[in-house]
Amino acid sequence: MENALGIWGPQAVMMAVTASFTVLGMGMLLAAVFMKKRWKPTYTFELGFIAVMLGLVFYADQLSVGTYAAYQENLNADEKKVSGKYTGKGEAAFDRVVTVVAFQWGFAFINEKKQMSRNAVVVKPGEKVLFKIVSNDLIHGFNIPVAQITAEIDPDGKREVWIKAPDKPGKYLIQCVNYCGVGHTQMKAWLVVKGDAHSAERKNHGEKTNGGA
Repeated sequence: MENALGIWGPQAVMMAVTASFTVLGMGMLLAAVFMKKRWKPTYTFELGFIAVMLGLVFYADQLSVGTYAAYQENLNADEKKVSGKYTGKGEAAFDRVVTVVAFQWGFAFINEKKQMSRNAVVVKPGEKVLFKIVSNDLIHGFNIPVAQITAEIDPDGKREVWIKAPDKPGKYLIQCVNYCGVGHTQMKAWLVVKGDAHSAERKNHGEKTNGGA
């Protein structure tokens, strides 16, 4: 099983810091209520605390700017126009068919060989990939910015969307865009494009519109 994101991503670090400061603040509040003598912190302590807060704000801001810049860069790339109608009949029209299980808070990808990976799906450049998406708990979103594809999946429903994989190898963001709980910001995955460009010929058997259920 592959976990491309790891446990300690930037968002997890910020959540851990926030939780730590919450516990610390509650402890200091209780101490202030029950202490017989008022505690007066030194100026060094106060300045240090302010410096830590400013550092965290700067760190969070840099994370946001970096994520936004990468998101916009993908949207403006040449690979963005990779979806639409496809020719072919059923799953035979695709080079790769991937079942996606969305859950709190991640994605599991299962290929045609029943092999599963967590938070990463590997494809070749130029492949036509069909995603068959289900949710095992609540409503989730499935968004691939580089392909301008977004789908909403109900717990009892199934959605099918497809993309033509970018020609340029690399890692492309997959994310949930429906708020699904406290771990929503961690619900991300990677479309990993690597290998030689796909050049298989495809037969024309009709048309189907992208995003059909």
